[in-house]
Amino acid sequence: MIAPSDDWSPTISKPTKMAPSCSPINSLHVAVIGAGAAGLVAARELRRESHSVVVFERNTEVGGLWVYTPQSEPDPLSLDPNRTVVHSSVYDSLRTNLPRECMGYSDFPFVPRPEHDESRDPRRYPTHREVLAYLRDFAREFKLVEMVRFGTEVVRVEQDGRKWKIRSRNSDGVSRDEIFDSVVVCNGHYTEPRVAQIPGIDLWPGKQLHSHNYRVPDPFKDQVVVVIGNFASGSDISRDLTGVAKEVHIAARSKPSETYEKLPGADNLWLHPMIETARKDGSIVFKNGKVVQADTIVHCTGYIYHFPFLNTNGYITVEDNCVGPLYKHVFPPALAPGLSFIGLPWMTLLFTLFELQSKWVAAVLSGRVTLPSEDKMMEDTNALYAKRDANGFPKRYTHRLGVVGQAEYLNWIADQIGEPPVEQWRNKELEDGYVRLATQADTFRDKWDDDHLIAEAYEDFLRQKLISAIPSQIFG
Repeated sequence: MIAPSDDWSPTISKPTKMAPSCSPINSLHVAVIGAGAAGLVAARELRRESHSVVVFERNTEVGGLWVYTPQSEPDPLSLDPNRTVVHSSVYDSLRTNLPRECMGYSDFPFVPRPEHDESRDPRRYPTHREVLAYLRDFAREFKLVEMVRFGTEVVRVEQDGRKWKIRSRNSDGVSRDEIFDSVVVCNGHYTEPRVAQIPGIDLWPGKQLHSHNYRVPDPFKDQVVVVIGNFASGSDISRDLTGVAKEVHIAARSKPSETYEKLPGADNLWLHPMIETARKDGSIVFKNGKVVQADTIVHCTGYIYHFPFLNTNGYITVEDNCVGPLYKHVFPPALAPGLSFIGLPWMTLLFTLFELQSKWVAAVLSGRVTLPSEDKMMEDTNALYAKRDANGFPKRYTHRLGVVGQAEYLNWIADQIGEPPVEQWRNKELEDGYVRLATQADTFRDKWDDDHLIAEAYEDFLRQKLISAIPSQIFG
């Protein structure tokens, strides 16, 4: 043993297990939309299955969500459909909200890199810059950049007989139509904001913005700020603001109406239930009866799944963030396997999810494994929706896995493609990480009590020869 250093969870049904196909392995021409964490691993797995791959990336580099820009959109709520869209939602101070050990791909651990590189962040909960550096390392290691067409936006995807036509537009505005055997959608879902509906907000005179357009706290100096939302971004941004704002008040939809707490870690941060109403005199009334004169409201209220390029003649719909119908959150039954989606589920081990879903899609396209019939896939999908409705959960929770559900879901996919189950230490780090996030928002990134899981992770990496030594920053 290495010495340590200082919901809702849908049950995965059991359809007929995919069997290895008896037909010859197919090598297809596949389009991947997006070169972020999902698109990169999708490209790698598709190529491993001998498919030819083109990755369309509207940015000029890999990384997707993790590419930070100080620029934000001119419309602070991002409601104007004609606005100039900035695709990044990363704020300057962002650090990961899960430990790095459980974030990486299975054969390329997210470990601290060379000690002499001062641009890297060796902490267990590193900054967004370190995640981007990891993705660049991954793309370099597996020679993925050669498959990416940078500065190229996909503007339309539609069926063309048994194939798929993609219209793309490059940075010079030149459009191009191409035919592919299959399309894998990896465009992410952190660009189109969801905004809270607040009674009286039309007459309220203050400023509003969505966290999508938040970058640094400086513009909020000496203000009274109301932050709507108390999960990852809401908690982070609230604490980021306490260093410059006069007061910060968090409105949390999940809290009982009597909630009123002064939160630890700052002397100007309070927790409330949701907003009751906004008034034209500039005041905000919370459901606990407390009233504050606020300058700005920051909506940390999540995002909308958005596929403006996708034309399926109405078959694929997005209703209250339920994208469907999708078998196991990946394949639309009537369009499978030609169209697939990577990365829709949330509250899970995201990089592990991307990798396993990508392996599944690649293997199905090659013919090495098969999907159930369209009817069987629809039956399974409808059963998931029925379970969701019977439990009283909204449609926007359709793709929420949760601690128990994510392990079951990921292991189900792993079983179909002959991969080992997800490591228990990885699942436990996720579970413990979410508990710390919820209960120790001011300290969870720098204080923890699961050193035994860190040790187990690095022992696992060593045993698989994924690393040659334990980085000194980990167990110093």
